[in-house]
Amino acid sequence: MADLIVIAIVVLIIGAAVAYIVKAKKSGVKCIGCPAGGTCSGNCSGDCSCNTPCSGDELSR
Repeated sequence: MADLIVIAIVVLIIGAAVAYIVKAKKSGVKCIGCPAGGTCSGNCSGDCSCNTPCSGDELSR
């Protein structure tokens, strides 16, 4: 029984993460993990306030 509860919690966490990503992509966020994701152009070339490259930025390096 404990195994079923653990599996249900893991499925719930993964489902919530997927729902968050889908919702963010539908709203047009380019850099989901970036604090400035809503205003990021997707081609930051180092000017973004986040530490990770935005989508498309890794291709320009």
